[in-house]
Amino acid sequence: MLFRHMDPSLTNIDSGPAAPIAMLPAGDRALWAETDALLRDIGCDAETCVAAGWYAVAVAHPQAWLAESARAPESVRRLVEGQQQAERVWALHASHDMAGGSEGLRRLLLAIIRDLRVVYLLLARQLAKLRAAAALPEAERRELAQLTRDIHAPLANRLGIGHWKWELEDLAFRYLQPDTYHRIAALLDERRADREAWIARCVDALREALRVQGVEASVDGRAKHIYSIWRKMQRKRIGFGELYDIRALRVLTRSVADCYAVLGVVHALWPIIPQEFDDYIARPKGNNYRSLHTAVIGPDGKTLEVQIRTEEMHRGAELGVAAHWRYKEGGGGDAAYQARVAWMRKLLESRGEGEDDAALAAELRAELAEDRVYLLTPKGEVIDLQAGATVLDFAYHVHTMVGHRCRGAKVNGRIVPLTYQPASGDRIEILTAREPAPSRDWLSPQLGYLATASARGKLRAWFRREDLAANVAAGKLLLEREVRRLGIANDVLETLPARLERKSRDDLLIALALGEIGIAQLTRAVLETQTAPQPAATKPLRRIPSDAGKPGAVTVEGVGNLLTTLARCCRPLPGDEVIGYITRGRGVTVHRADCAALARLRARDPARVIEVRWHSAPDRAYEVDIAVVGYDRRDLQRDVTNVVANSGARIVASDSRSNGDLGQLTMHFTLRVRDYGELSSLLTRLAALPNVTDARRLAAG
Repeated sequence: MLFRHMDPSLTNIDSGPAAPIAMLPAGDRALWAETDALLRDIGCDAETCVAAGWYAVAVAHPQAWLAESARAPESVRRLVEGQQQAERVWALHASHDMAGGSEGLRRLLLAIIRDLRVVYLLLARQLAKLRAAAALPEAERRELAQLTRDIHAPLANRLGIGHWKWELEDLAFRYLQPDTYHRIAALLDERRADREAWIARCVDALREALRVQGVEASVDGRAKHIYSIWRKMQRKRIGFGELYDIRALRVLTRSVADCYAVLGVVHALWPIIPQEFDDYIARPKGNNYRSLHTAVIGPDGKTLEVQIRTEEMHRGAELGVAAHWRYKEGGGGDAAYQARVAWMRKLLESRGEGEDDAALAAELRAELAEDRVYLLTPKGEVIDLQAGATVLDFAYHVHTMVGHRCRGAKVNGRIVPLTYQPASGDRIEILTAREPAPSRDWLSPQLGYLATASARGKLRAWFRREDLAANVAAGKLLLEREVRRLGIANDVLETLPARLERKSRDDLLIALALGEIGIAQLTRAVLETQTAPQPAATKPLRRIPSDAGKPGAVTVEGVGNLLTTLARCCRPLPGDEVIGYITRGRGVTVHRADCAALARLRARDPARVIEVRWHSAPDRAYEVDIAVVGYDRRDLQRDVTNVVANSGARIVASDSRSNGDLGQLTMHFTLRVRDYGELSSLLTRLAALPNVTDARRLAAG
């Protein structure tokens, strides 16, 4: 029996599972040895190390693990099973189907919540793989690095395990963008000697100043990691020479009071850069990271970053909850554990409110994102959300019913719209009604009310509980409005349920009402329907480039490289059903199938009419005519043109007519847009303007 030699209580596991480790091939044995060393380095307990060994055996010899797992201690078995769940999730990531693995994600999160040591096993094994990845084929190496960047490094950051996060990020960056990595590394090496000498001067100066003030603290230079340098260069759009925190110090103290005392000494010693001060002790980050960050003008006028924290904060920042395995301080480990996994528990609890499985994968990706905003409740509690979250997202995060009852919001005492995106440090007060009455408009991505998947899931759950007939009616209204706005032919709608994987038209309407299918998905499905290949009985359509080699707009049947022009009479858009007409000397003119001018041309010379279909043209713009109608008011035209300009569409021509008797203003625009999706989003925003009663695409011909 393999387990007869294993005692999980042993602090040295080498004497225990020596037999199963000996079963491993040389490469797997080396991977296990590196993983084991990493776990021991941060002080993981014997059970965690034992589970790493048994997982290595389970991967190489599944039957051996299956035969012996019943004899394993429950804790070891739980840790091995957690790693197995993770492997299923990684496989789905490789196939770009994270949403399809929601149940696997759920089980992995449950395994982590039951025993956070699973995370350390996953990260240690991934880091061990990355360290040896240079010997792998390039495709396999890049896949491993991409998985690390997408999941492992963000997970390490979210759980506060900075000790491994930096190396995971740097190695993934090295394999995904080797040229950029080596360029930054070379820049660091070029100036290393001068930088280290300058840092040594700063360390000596600060140590002396602290000694004079009687403050006990250790002061050292802090290494800056290549990936974090690159990210800051990208985020601030600056060059390497403009970075102020290439030169950095770290100060460790014995107490929080000493941290602020050191801060005072630093600011007395060197001039402060005010906008670069952050107090993460008073307002910890979402991963419970605590520290003081400040930037100053050091010797020779060079910028210097200084991080100040207690020794306990430093252990927490480097090791996460593992710090509490080694340093038990009055039950603090339990509190730290709860803080680390609270966000996972909240993800799983939201499922009970009717949130769909796909939302779990989307919300997990958002939760792992490093770019987050830290917001304050009126009582001063810190809530962190993904970057781009709105005040309505904040309301749903506080409580589902607060979101349903939300009627407005104040940010720093000022009333803002529900689409307002607050910045870190903003204090938010939600204004509520007595009864819940959420709006279906909140589900529309084009209107920008909600950015988080969990808030949308809670809102969908509310409407899902409403009467079936009401949802069908609401979906029908949305569909008819979009059909009328975009000028979509009715016969196209018959194929939409199947294309959008719905059993019937009613199912499609309900999905539209609940926001499970957005307007962008609907218009994309219409586009695919109208560009679908012809039946096999017809001649094959041959794609041709148009505009002298640029990505072509259409494919013309049975001809070679032929000039194509979009007809100005009907201005077809990608997704419209189109017909070509061969002109004399100007190639093929492409018309909408329902164009009145085309009907006249067909009657006069039917032999010139040919079949065409749309071809992918991501960088091409198309002209379209729209009408906006509303009750006239001051600045209405200005508001309409501002919405058009902000959408990215370009105004080619415009005119307006006022009807004084009715008090109406009708505006016609010729716009240049990319596709149906951009047009749909624009029309939705125009229709939402005050006093606007209609915004639609004009009929052909």
